[in-house]
Amino acid sequence: MAVGMVGVLLLLPNMDAQADPKPTVAQAKAKLKKLNEQADKLVDRYNAATEKWKKAKKQYVAVNDEYREHATQVDALRDGVVSIAVSDYQFGDLALSGVFYGSDPESALSGMAALDQLSQERARKLEQYESAVSGLKRRRDKKKSVYDSAVKVKKDLAKEKEQVEKLVDQQTKLLRELGAFNAGNPNSAGAVYAGPASGNALAALQFAYKQIGKPYRYGGTGPGAWDCSGLVQAAWAAAGVNLPRTSYEQWAWGSGRRVSLDELQAGDLLWHSGYGHVGIYAGDGKVVHAPQTGDVVKVVTLSEYRPIGAVRP
Repeated sequence: MAVGMVGVLLLLPNMDAQADPKPTVAQAKAKLKKLNEQADKLVDRYNAATEKWKKAKKQYVAVNDEYREHATQVDALRDGVVSIAVSDYQFGDLALSGVFYGSDPESALSGMAALDQLSQERARKLEQYESAVSGLKRRRDKKKSVYDSAVKVKKDLAKEKEQVEKLVDQQTKLLRELGAFNAGNPNSAGAVYAGPASGNALAALQFAYKQIGKPYRYGGTGPGAWDCSGLVQAAWAAAGVNLPRTSYEQWAWGSGRRVSLDELQAGDLLWHSGYGHVGIYAGDGKVVHAPQTGDVVKVVTLSEYRPIGAVRP
């Protein structure tokens, strides 16, 4: 009987073994951090594709407008030539009679030369315009190809980004349940920068500090939410320096401006997490950045940030 009871107990589900323990706040944050590190690269590629798409679309629209303008001019010229041809057909005898049957042979020859010259000039102009339109059409088609390619890239990356965001949403839900999610305030007044920066670095940091407390959001370029590179780009734009949109592009842009981590100055750009994340060194061992989903623009210590590279704009 005892053996039978043991068998029954073995067959019963072990609820303690099957139930997943509820993760701690630290475990949830660690999992979210790992996910965001993976997502940084994907979102950076998505942002780059978006910029490529915007630029390609702008180029295509501009050259297409130019093509249409010249095409309209050619159509008008062609209509004019057709109209002249019809007129010559209908009234040719009257026009030519003045040339061939005039009392002055020299005037007749001069008139014939003028007609020939006029005809050649019309043909030359038409040929020039048609050649110009042909060239514009090739340019337009090329830009259209670039635009179509960029659209495809954007769509493909958007699908990948959607999958990552689903996972991030799961973690966000978990953090909310644990009371560890910081929604931030899109209208945050931020803070006043009082560090050692000067010149355009001071302007950049003053802008960045005014964003403190605003939420992090993938693809965010302000004013109510930011991603890491969006914040850095906007901050330095306020200082009169144009940076590329993504963290990887910003790192490449600064290839000739890199500085040692031992020689940091306030305003320097700092990367961590495989160059998929960028922030701004504020001086005094502090970094201002837009960290990850579920967090806000904030200031952290260098030891917390763990930089791996720096650029001085």
